[in-house]
Amino acid sequence: MDLSEYTFYDNRLAVSPWEVKALYRFVWWGKSRTDEGIARMLQESSMCFSVRYKSELVGFCRLLTDFVYRASLWDIIIHPDHQGQGLGTALMNYVLEHPAVKDIPLIITYVSDLYPFLEKWGFKQLPGAVLLLRSPIEYS
Repeated sequence: MDLSEYTFYDNRLAVSPWEVKALYRFVWWGKSRTDEGIARMLQESSMCFSVRYKSELVGFCRLLTDFVYRASLWDIIIHPDHQGQGLGTALMNYVLEHPAVKDIPLIITYVSDLYPFLEKWGFKQLPGAVLLLRSPIEYS
């Protein structure tokens, strides 16, 4: 894949809440998110990673982390028009090889529908997770 027309960012300021909301319409778990919630989510996330094609936001994910021992990866999205071309792989490589992330020994994610895609980086489905679900959620 020729990535020359894509630009990768590691800064939450590179995306706006309304751009992220536009990407969320393509995933089942993001449709109920509000403008206010997305704005706060971006502000409070440890890191936000994004991909632009020319000026359009076409990829996004975010990380919550202590930058030493643990991190959780959330909201991995590639716009449908840009899927199947290796852009998701390029975004994951960008995230996992990032200087602030590459030495974190445990990274978790809860996007089981992406498990076959994530296996190539060593992600594993393991039993024993303990979660507090305060209300029914759509993995949001």
